[in-house]
Amino acid sequence: MKERKRVLIGHVLSNRMDKTVVVEVERRQRHRLYGKVITARKRYKAHDADNACQIGDKVQMIESRPLSREKRWVVTDILERA
Repeated sequence: MKERKRVLIGHVLSNRMDKTVVVEVERRQRHRLYGKVITARKRYKAHDADNACQIGDKVQMIESRPLSREKRWVVTDILERA
């Protein structure tokens, strides 16, 4: 049976590379001991075939096979323009 691919939503930080964007994904979690809400941020490189994304856009991306040394995500939708 095939596994479902992960889907993440984040904001574009950089579009300087050809057909690649850097997307920052935020997730909020509680600290195990102290209970304080912490915002964890992580950056992913994602494939943008049409070079359609601009800095500040809110995008949805899906997990894929490795496309290069660091690219494992593909932009599927631009949810909100900057």
